Amino acid sequence: MADKNNIVTLPHAGLRKKSTRVGIITEDVRQIIDDMEQSTLDWEGSRQHELGVALAAVQIDVHMRIVIIRSSFEDKADRTFQHFINPEITKREGNLVEDYEGCLSVKDIYGMVPRYEKVKIKAMDLDGNAVRVTAEGFLARVFQHEIDHTTGTLFIDHIKDSQESFFRLTDEGKLEKLDYEKDIRNNRILW
Repeated sequence: MADKNNIVTLPHAGLRKKSTRVGIITEDVRQIIDDMEQSTLDWEGSRQHELGVALAAVQIDVHMRIVIIRSSFEDKADRTFQHFINPEITKREGNLVEDYEGCLSVKDIYGMVPRYEKVKIKAMDLDGNAVRVTAEGFLARVFQHEIDHTTGTLFIDHIKDSQESFFRLTDEGKLEKLDYEKDIRNNRILW
């Protein structure tokens, strides 16, 4: 089990490993979920302009197919999460739409990432019950991002035009475009 409140960041090799399915929901699995929630909230507490919306277990260096997603993206005071065990995308619908994405494991970097507008998900809840979700818009983007983590894929892997698509969050909470030659190519950004 990972150290509590320890979100791993690139270039940590564990982020590229595939996660295994959860067979039985044990107290250890419940503790991992508690650790994921606390790690997300601790990360958020250290960030002035960002909200911790979701986390995959691999981000605390636990390679199990577990994802948590914030219950409300609008209300920062709502510190509750929904839990998805062994989540899978069963259907992708609509157009690919580019929008900004960031990641707790890719420090201070955002990118324009294409994602499907709508996805259908199947998973288990904490009681082992089957869950089916149809997600659209931002929630669909979040599911795709987090389920990618369970396969060792990061949002930066979806960016084709690296010279125009990477941004950094300023101290004022604004996104500024990174200088590809200076910041990325010359290895100031490590991944």
